[in-house]
Amino acid sequence: MMTKLPICAFVLISYLSTTFCGANFVEESNPSARYIIEGEVFPPEELKTTNWQVDTKIHVNGGEYIGFVRNDGTFVVHNVPMGSHVVEVIHPDFMYDPVRVEINSKGKYRARKVNYVQTSQVIQVPYPLHLKAMSKIRYFQMREQWRMTDFLFNPMVIMMVLPLLLIMVLPKMMNDPETKEELKQISNMTKMAELPEMSEMITSLFNGAPSKAAASKSTKQIKKRQ
Repeated sequence: MMTKLPICAFVLISYLSTTFCGANFVEESNPSARYIIEGEVFPPEELKTTNWQVDTKIHVNGGEYIGFVRNDGTFVVHNVPMGSHVVEVIHPDFMYDPVRVEINSKGKYRARKVNYVQTSQVIQVPYPLHLKAMSKIRYFQMREQWRMTDFLFNPMVIMMVLPLLLIMVLPKMMNDPETKEELKQISNMTKMAELPEMSEMITSLFNGAPSKAAASKSTKQIKKRQ
């Protein structure tokens, strides 16, 4: 009788080990396994007194899988396969941050923020998800209102006002002695700038251009001959 007990125990242990190993192997190698995505939605303060759960839906992968929000704000999306899924909260008045949930073959979850600009940047968020409203959705743009600055900075107004200001200010500036001296200096500088440059004189000499004196002598000789 004592010999039969160890044999039965050995058979039972071997049977249980084979069943657990087989179950783990099926779970790891079964790509058709289905999982759930769960979390909680936190509405803004102005919606807490209303029945906001009716207008709120949970979309996975753009509506491939849809979930609904319970009265306490929690949600569960069923029959989701393993892989990477984008979870979004759809509400007509408020915008929520999308979250990417990754499920591996062992049933482990990892959630991170969705960044379409910098895809390599990973910012992990806790799971189960906690989704909060970002801002209110603006469907229409505010109409532009008339402002005084728009009238003053109009190019046509500037072209009309500037000449009037110059006409009114310039005579007063001319009566000031300091401004007169500055204008004289500017005029002297312009006269100096009108003098021929050395480079032009040198080029005229090398090109053999006749001087003014030679030209005047030639004209006098022509007149005498006549």
